[in-house]
Amino acid sequence: MSVSNQMMKGLLDGAILGLIAQGETYGYEILDKLKSQQFPEISDGSIYPVLLRLSKKRYITSISKKSNTGGPQRKYYSITTEGKEELSNFIHKWNYLNNGMNNLMRSVYDVK
Repeated sequence: MSVSNQMMKGLLDGAILGLIAQGETYGYEILDKLKSQQFPEISDGSIYPVLLRLSKKRYITSISKKSNTGGPQRKYYSITTEGKEELSNFIHKWNYLNNGMNNLMRSVYDVK
């Protein structure tokens, strides 16, 4: 199923903030976690613009560290106080919207 780009953009910001809030992580690990949760239509190239945007908004910070596997350095991301506030706002808005959509869809289902 295809999801609109605008819808994905808003959801991806909140999803990535939520993952980073669970602990310091890097881009590929974020991608793996999203895919493991069956988050739709995620490609390698879609994660990094979101991380850059969240960083510019000062919701996350990053630090480069040596890879445990001996590969190149990885950029690890952590959530800031501003990011925690934004995540809290996102969760509140998501719950409000989700509740409304569920109520609406239940009423549509009941009509059939």
